[in-house]
Formats: sequence, C-alpha cells, structure tokens
Amino acid sequence: MKLIDDLISDVRDKDTGVRDVHVGYAWIGVLSRNCGVAKNLGALHDYVVHDLGQLNEKTAVELAEYAKSWNMIEAGIGLAAINSLIEPRGKELNMLDFLLDNAAGKKIAMVGHFPKVEKLRKLADELWVIEKQPQKGDIIDTASEYFIPKADIAVITSSAVVNKSIERLLELSHGLTIIIGPSTPMSPVLFDYGVDMLAGLKVVDEERMMTKIAQGGGKVKQFEDAIEFLVMQNE
Repeated sequence: MKLIDDLISDVRDKDTGVRDVHVGYAWIGVLSRNCGVAKNLGALHDYVVHDLGQLNEKTAVELAEYAKSWNMIEAGIGLAAINSLIEPRGKELNMLDFLLDNAAGKKIAMVGHFPKVEKLRKLADELWVIEKQPQKGDIIDTASEYFIPKADIAVITSSAVVNKSIERLLELSHGLTIIIGPSTPMSPVLFDYGVDMLAGLKVVDEERMMTKIAQGGGKVKQFEDAIEFLVMQNE
C-alpha cells in the first residue's frame, strides 16, 4: 500500500474538516477543501463502515486513512477524501478521444470496460479489455499478467487504487501507462510509479455532483454537467 501511503502523505499539509460524505450505489463523494469522488466497489449490506454517522466529524486526512481498508466501501471513502484535498489540474481533454486518435497500429491493454471500446477495437492493432466481470469480447482480469506487458499502451482504471491492485498493474506495464476514471488522484505522486498520464476529473458544481451521487447516479455521462475531464501528463 505504499502508493496509498504516499498519496496521503502528499495531502497531509492540506488537511481540513469534512463538510459532507455521500455514499451512492456507484460513486462516493467527499466534500472537504474540494469535492473528491471515487467508485464504490462495495457490495451493499456486506460491509459495516467504521464510525458510520460520524464521518463528517473527522478531518479529511483522518478519512483518507480509510483508503487502506479492505472494506471496499471504506476504501472508496478514503480515496474520495484524498481526492477532495487535491486541486485537480491539467489539460481539459477526454482521454477516450485521445485514445481514438492514437490507437492506430498500437497494442492496447485496457483494465476496465470503458465507453467507445468497439470504436477503439476497429482502430487498434490489438485491444485487450480486461475485466473482473467480463462483457462480450472482454478477458478475465487474471489475464493482466499476460497481456499488459505486451501492450504499447496500458489503460488502467483508477478503481484499481480502491481494490489495491494498482501497484502490481503498474509493475506489469512497460508502454505508455494511463490511469483513467473518476477515482483518479490528479497527483504527481503517481508519476513516481511509472504513470505517464492521469485522466481524471474536476468537479465544477459540488452541489449538483453530490446530489446526483446521493440519488443513484452511475454512468459518467450522467454527471457531465457537474464535471470537467482533465488530463495531466508526466513531463
């Protein structure tokens, strides 16, 4: 969990009170300095969150420690808290459009099933979509060890930070390495782990974002009126 420890250390001097926490069925939102979000990978009713009902009484860094938990709801809360202390910066860009523009002749390993996969498959020399719960055309996640080292481009879901698989996935990648998704910490700390590009988001309407999380928002496109897509590149 060194990567998570490093992320927490990097935001420790920005600690502040927690204004609100919303745990939706698909996303988690934490309001502190900013609005930070992360995917909810927990199965409902299977987990008990420590200090349930008192999370707003913690500081953001105290809540960030939850990212180390093997309780996936707590881990999502922790990552959202980390993200709430990061001021997202980067170029306004949708990474999926970038991939479509740069896929020709490339072997791409994509951990997570993202939109525009079929368009990408037609352009890339090879596209391996690696999923824990494979859809048609996907490959089971245990294939990561085989396909990621062969890829010119590795596109890794930021949910891998929540479930703690991120460090191994980064070790496997030898090509252009991209972390993508709403959970992405827009922090240069990840560049120390071999990441080349961070594709995350900035919440531009906190109230709308938190309301939609609380009311069952799931797909990213449902939040597009509350966010901006940003890409940060390792220089």
